[in-house]
Amino acid sequence: MKAETNDLDHQGLTRLNSHRRAELLVNAVKDYAIYLLDRDGYVASWNAGAERFKGYSADEIIGQHFSRFYTEEDRAVNLPERALATAASTGTFEAEGWRVRKDGTRFWTSVVIDPVIDDEGGLIGFAKVTRDITDKLEARRALEQSEQRFRLLVEGVKDYAVYMLDADGRVTNWNPGAAAIKGYGAVEIVGEHFSRFYTEEDRQAGEPERALRIAREAGKFETEAWRVRKDGTRFRAGVLIDPIHDESGRLIGFAKITRDLTERWAAQKEVERAREAMAQAQKMEAVGRLTGGVAHDFNNLLTVIRSSVDLLKMPSLAPEKRQRYLDAISDTADRAAALTSQLLAFARRQPLKPEIFDVAARIAAMRPIIETSVGAAITVTIGVSEDAIVSADPNQFETALLNLVINARDAMPSGGTLDIAASLVEGVPAVRGHGPGAGRFVAVRVADNGAGIAPETLGHIFEPFFTTKGLEKGTGLGLSQVHGFAKQSNGEVDVDSRIGMGTAFTLYLPLAKPEEISARASALQKRRAKLTTHRVLLVEDNDVVGQFARDLLQEIGQVVTWVKSGEAALALLETSAEKFDLVFSDVVMPGMSGLELAKAVATRWPDLETVLTSGYSHVLVEQANHGFRLLRKPYSMDGLITLLK
Repeated sequence: MKAETNDLDHQGLTRLNSHRRAELLVNAVKDYAIYLLDRDGYVASWNAGAERFKGYSADEIIGQHFSRFYTEEDRAVNLPERALATAASTGTFEAEGWRVRKDGTRFWTSVVIDPVIDDEGGLIGFAKVTRDITDKLEARRALEQSEQRFRLLVEGVKDYAVYMLDADGRVTNWNPGAAAIKGYGAVEIVGEHFSRFYTEEDRQAGEPERALRIAREAGKFETEAWRVRKDGTRFRAGVLIDPIHDESGRLIGFAKITRDLTERWAAQKEVERAREAMAQAQKMEAVGRLTGGVAHDFNNLLTVIRSSVDLLKMPSLAPEKRQRYLDAISDTADRAAALTSQLLAFARRQPLKPEIFDVAARIAAMRPIIETSVGAAITVTIGVSEDAIVSADPNQFETALLNLVINARDAMPSGGTLDIAASLVEGVPAVRGHGPGAGRFVAVRVADNGAGIAPETLGHIFEPFFTTKGLEKGTGLGLSQVHGFAKQSNGEVDVDSRIGMGTAFTLYLPLAKPEEISARASALQKRRAKLTTHRVLLVEDNDVVGQFARDLLQEIGQVVTWVKSGEAALALLETSAEKFDLVFSDVVMPGMSGLELAKAVATRWPDLETVLTSGYSHVLVEQANHGFRLLRKPYSMDGLITLLK
């Protein structure tokens, strides 16, 4: 009986014409809004799904323009009209977007508009299907993202082998890139263990298992290593392995990406070989310049020595000439020793005698030497931090600073400004390809507003015997000494230069540690406690240096009388009832020099010792032959204590 009823229902539906059946079908659909528009977009039919989604009854909406379902912003850009135009021109329009219900609420829809063509091929309207997919929007977006990642994993990637492994490391799928790189087809490799791509030595060392363990524990494994193709050839591979977990967090496998880096690796090796070859060529060039410079300078020195020896062999040589040639040999030997010292400084083999000293005090004491070295046409400004305490060789520091000062002077032949500053800084910037250095440093900056250094020259300025100065205008060892001293003192030297604007050298020296400063202060205190109090006659024409020297001497318990000339010193010694234990005199002074004063004191007061001091190297060399003790400027408290003990 039931079969007969179903048969009758079936016959009843089939007796209906196709238009009626289509109408019943459309009206029976509740999950889709299905309706017709005329050519201008006015609603011509309305099904139950449309009424349920949009809130309008058929009587309310038929004859109204379908644009009322669009948001205000979509209407403002003529989206309804463009949708119909697209459907008419391309045969369909599909989109998703926000639509508006009768009550003003919005919902996310999937829309399809198809043109309706009559039997003559003319456009008579549009069929429009809309579905409310608001609740599926987020789920679909998540699905799309997942599908997109999956497509990226498996779709036609040629430059990467992209495939998956199960939890045990067996291949579960295989993309064309994997086939191209490794040589295996999917049929050959799916189900096989991925360790077959490793070299024999890596398999023996357990590298495949280690890779999966790291990926599992750390969330990722990444490396670059050798892998093996099907034909046995090796290739350089960049490898990334990520673990894959299901919704419950259970490990279900691994995603593996491999890239053939053989060409890049070979190119890198070629670059490295070229760089090594260039470095070797530069090294040989530097060695050639070094040996050439050494040969040139030493040949000059040897010429003086050889000529002087030949002249000394002459039996008829006058005594005064004999002494002059002996002095020439002595002076030349000292210059050869200084040249050797500079070479050792560049090579970082110079024996250093580090001391704790105040950079500010050193630079202040050197000011007269600096000003004399640069001349009156250059204005010198000095600004230093009072806390700039370093542990370094003070004599090498002075030499380095003077080298920088002289370099600045030569860059300003017509005069200019020389700025010297010292400040505390954190770390050393990246210099000449080296990374930055950590720690606290004293940065001594020597800046000029001279001609500047060309960029192509900057890379060579610290090389020994490299100089842009004219013949016989410089040895080319000044800046190499600065560089060697800085590096040997665990510091650095940097340079910033612009053509026509000037050059700034910055010497970085490590800041002395508090415990070093405390130890020095304690040692000084102990040494000072052992000192005998002397009555010192200080002879110094420079006010700044004189004040500094007097303060230092008084600080270590000496009684000091300060005069500013040799003549004043002799007058005081003649008339004063006070007896002095020591005369401490500068060498270069207006009027009577320190050496002349020392000779006069030795003649008239033979028991009174005179100690001479100077910052000029040639003066120190000249005075060394006269039997008086010498103390090099700028002197420190250590130096004075050593002098007086």
